[in-house]
Amino acid sequence: MRTPFRGPDAPPFRVPAPTPAGPAPRPARRPWRGLLSRLVAVVALALAASLAGPAPTAQAAVGLTQVTGFGSNPGRLNMYVYRPDSLPADPPVVFALHGCSQSAQLYADNSGLPEIADRLGFLVVFAETTSANNLSKCFNFFEPADNRRGQGEAASIRQMASHAVSAYGADPDRTYITGLSAGGGMTSVMLATYPDVFRAGAVVAGLPYGCADDVMTAYTCMSPGVDRTPAQWAQEVRDAHPSWSGPWPRVAVWHGDRDTTVVPRNAEELRDQWTALHGLSQTPTRTSVIGPDDTRHDEYVAADGTVAVEVNRVPGMGHATPVDPGTGPEQCGSTGTVNFAKSICSSHWIARFFGLDGSDPDPERLPAPTGLATTGVTDTSIGLTWNAVDTAADYTVYRDGAPVTTVDTPSYTDTGLAPGSTHTYAVAARDADGRPGDRSTLLTARTTGATAACWTASNYAHVQAGRATVSGGYTYAKGSQQNMGLYNVFVTRTLKESPAGHFTVADGNCP
Repeated sequence: MRTPFRGPDAPPFRVPAPTPAGPAPRPARRPWRGLLSRLVAVVALALAASLAGPAPTAQAAVGLTQVTGFGSNPGRLNMYVYRPDSLPADPPVVFALHGCSQSAQLYADNSGLPEIADRLGFLVVFAETTSANNLSKCFNFFEPADNRRGQGEAASIRQMASHAVSAYGADPDRTYITGLSAGGGMTSVMLATYPDVFRAGAVVAGLPYGCADDVMTAYTCMSPGVDRTPAQWAQEVRDAHPSWSGPWPRVAVWHGDRDTTVVPRNAEELRDQWTALHGLSQTPTRTSVIGPDDTRHDEYVAADGTVAVEVNRVPGMGHATPVDPGTGPEQCGSTGTVNFAKSICSSHWIARFFGLDGSDPDPERLPAPTGLATTGVTDTSIGLTWNAVDTAADYTVYRDGAPVTTVDTPSYTDTGLAPGSTHTYAVAARDADGRPGDRSTLLTARTTGATAACWTASNYAHVQAGRATVSGGYTYAKGSQQNMGLYNVFVTRTLKESPAGHFTVADGNCP
């Protein structure tokens, strides 16, 4: 068992508290199980004690309104709203998730988000967890009961988003989210599980979705980090909402290059996850420096010219939200407590990435084509058709995020594909000047002719390769969710993949 990392600003994790309904019935007494559970509890408490750092003591300055009755609230979270004095009709809304040992008030007082909301005119919702949920007030991004669509904390935040629309008139098409550390991990959860709600997000010192499903794997993800291929990371997000066929949220990543708590490797894995989902290369389209400290700013640009993913590496900064106190146009925030480092006003740049400074895509461009569907598939081709758009001069067809052709009619057959390969398509209408409009919803199609792929390995190796997941110490095949036994290097199983990304147990029954 590893010695917990000793750091003043790292996010701790918890052993889940009993549900309000009371403790579950006790099983037959097994001394070794009791010892194991006590050891896990000791590790979790040690993490909480060693990583929480000194209790922050910032003076409350920002006026927040607590909102109750926003839904059934299965995750038992608190909702606070910051509403600028001058707010336009149908305002955008930004959700903000604090880090461990913090509170909604602390994050409001120091992050700079209320200052930027005053300048640009948007609503801010500060979601808050409590010590009843987590001993150190961390969002439980690593708990299956909280990081799945329709469950726990994730469902509570979704209910807050609905309430912001109904009670404050927020624009449901301009809903965004950001968070620090464990709040950054929960930001990843919300972007993955609710891509139909959040248009974009910013993960500050956080982790990719699907990296952790318990306390111990969360600790491993924090440091030294987990390396998977972009395709494996992308599949974790697709599995979070398998029926989703719409556009993926845009994502900004912020990370200190001296973060020893959630190591910078996580910024790279987040980049891999979201560039793969957008069908983009992991090589930045352009690189620059921003802010007073020359933060490295990598942008990954989609075919329509929008920045789908950006990665910001803050020089010399550890585990914190970067702020730049002052009254300048690009300044905000306070450094009066831990986990807020003087560097660059990240809230300014995050709001800019969200398009809240007026740089949002042109609302007058052509609408997205509807009705994208397949007309037939072969071993090497996929036929497509869609509904025509009035005034469109032609259409651009995108395969796996990249443009492959421009056609005059609302149909196309993509040829020269590999047998058994899976591709994601979208279509955008172009005007007479060649400017593309909004892209259609995504369509995923697979060519025929390929045989199933098989792997024989330990359960540990299957999980590391992204073919299986872990929950409660047991291993489950991706897709089928079949129980494969204990998560260790001693249990060996054979998995068959068919179709792509769907695995079933096939011991002794796989070519």
